[in-house]
Amino acid sequence: MNLDLFIENFADLLDETDPDTIHANTHFKKLNEWSSLVALSVIAMIDEEYDVEFRGDDIRNSTTIEDLFNIVKSRVE
Repeated sequence: MNLDLFIENFADLLDETDPDTIHANTHFKKLNEWSSLVALSVIAMIDEEYDVEFRGDDIRNSTTIEDLFNIVKSRVE
């Protein structure tokens, strides 16, 4: 698993946010366009790209994009 690719996949879900401003330590819930619809898109992206079951609780319990990545990574290995 590659953190940079995960960040790129995450950034691709955002229409209004400059991808260059998205980093591992980005607090994704503080992004202006963060919404429940984007959260569902993140869950779908993780399922499709990484074949990992991801839940709303995983998002609620995460703060940064790296937190999300670490959960996915722990379920892939």
